[in-house]
Amino acid sequence: MQRRTLLALAASLPFTPLALAAAPMIDIWKDPNCGCCQDWVKHLNKNGFATRVHDEGNTAARARLGMPAKLGSCHTGQVGGYAIEGHVPAREVQRLLKEKPQAVGLAVPGMPVGSPGMDGPAYGDQRDPYEVLLVLADGSTRVYQTYR
Repeated sequence: MQRRTLLALAASLPFTPLALAAAPMIDIWKDPNCGCCQDWVKHLNKNGFATRVHDEGNTAARARLGMPAKLGSCHTGQVGGYAIEGHVPAREVQRLLKEKPQAVGLAVPGMPVGSPGMDGPAYGDQRDPYEVLLVLADGSTRVYQTYR
């Protein structure tokens, strides 16, 4: 039994660095005092993303990445050449990176209760419906996913 365990462990070692290297890195700009932003970062980490947080606010990053201010939220991310605005679920970021649409990125405008980072006991486990929007180069949007 012990020999099998060691062989299984040894067989998995060459793949461990590859798995770690494959984690997409999301740069995130947020206010240093925002708790819901930090909870969103934890959500991304739990779902296989590596994160690099810049605690300097997100207004300049949002503008630089081409995300319309009217779609703004409390944090802005960048991954794979896309902007991610607000409490976008990791599942939709993964889908975006897989599908690679011609777009600026994804946005969840505002701070809907029940979205990642705005969920859990602190919010009474309330879940408001919200939409994840695909933001196109001309600033227009289309619904990418609806959550109810």
